[in-house]
Amino acid sequence: MSDAAQPSAAEVRAAAEAVKAALDRHLDAVERRSGQDDPAVYAAFDELAAAAEVYDELLYDTYDEVTPFEIPGNDALPAYAGPEEPSALSVLIRRDYTVAEPQRLLHQAQRIADLDPDAADEAAGGGADAAAVVGTSVHAALGVLFGEFEPDEIASRHKEFGLEEGDSTLWVAAADDPAEPGEWLSAPFDQADPQRVVCRFDVSAVFDEELGDDDMLEPLDHER
Repeated sequence: MSDAAQPSAAEVRAAAEAVKAALDRHLDAVERRSGQDDPAVYAAFDELAAAAEVYDELLYDTYDEVTPFEIPGNDALPAYAGPEEPSALSVLIRRDYTVAEPQRLLHQAQRIADLDPDAADEAAGGGADAAAVVGTSVHAALGVLFGEFEPDEIASRHKEFGLEEGDSTLWVAAADDPAEPGEWLSAPFDQADPQRVVCRFDVSAVFDEELGDDDMLEPLDHER
């Protein structure tokens, strides 16, 4: 930053005072909260986060120093704008994996194919004796694995199948009316509206430094 644009010491001091005032207002809102989702607490939290971010930036620009606070990012879902009393729900799940041990995956898929060749042929995409190649094709092996087991079982046994977990998220979204059978199957995720998410649950390695393994699943209401 050039000298001309350098913040003054007075600006840094004013930003620090703004953080102090925002802290007082946040504590006051918490002490007076009317319930778990009191909008006054949310507003005070956002105000405190914004004030802390301004102070953090000015402190760094002026003195090349940082605060010990982690400023929340802007990647949170927008404010809920769905029906107050949802009559239908959509549950959207994404789980990422890497194929950490291909040979283990191929072995497990071949074992499944040997036990049920017909089902393996279908899961692997059909063709002439498709089950016979699942032990050599990761593509076919994944088809057999996910055709045989429910996603929740794969999540709980992923290491057994040679997979390594990445990030995962689950969104519970409100809908006005139940969808007609087959209505969205051709494009199941196109209508995901963040403003209709009632709650969400995230798991990510970025939480490891702050949370233990038993605490990694947190609802959106607690991830402000």
